[in-house]
Amino acid sequence: IRTAALLHDIGKIGIDDNILKKCEKLTDMEYAAIKNHPTIGAEIIKDVGFLKDSMDIVKHHHERYDGKGYPDGLKGSEIPVEASILILADSFDAMTTDRPYRKAMSYEEAIKEILKNSGTQFDPDIVDKAVFALNKCTKTEKGVVA
Repeated sequence: IRTAALLHDIGKIGIDDNILKKCEKLTDMEYAAIKNHPTIGAEIIKDVGFLKDSMDIVKHHHERYDGKGYPDGLKGSEIPVEASILILADSFDAMTTDRPYRKAMSYEEAIKEILKNSGTQFDPDIVDKAVFALNKCTKTEKGVVA
């Protein structure tokens, strides 16, 4: 999981920089191009022996628990558990980091968003464990969230 987490967006090297750096809303064509990065990433690492175990995690880090993700529309237990962990971790990082198109959410807002999307975007078992771990490791001024 650690190796896949470090490499999960490697496929973005195959995406045009104008799309990656765009601050405005992506067109449908641009979004379709972005959606190729997990498959490109898996292709890049597939023949590197010590990275083979990371290939499926990289490929499926944009799947959704409800099957509405990409590239394969996997749902529920079809998604490798390691990918489900990375999906949540990557989403939490994205939510709590400033982006060109929006400011970062607070820790509390991100946890609420994760809980709101438990069972749709995120595996509910992973959500429960992640929120428990995050609250155990990170105490806020207001106390434990959720």
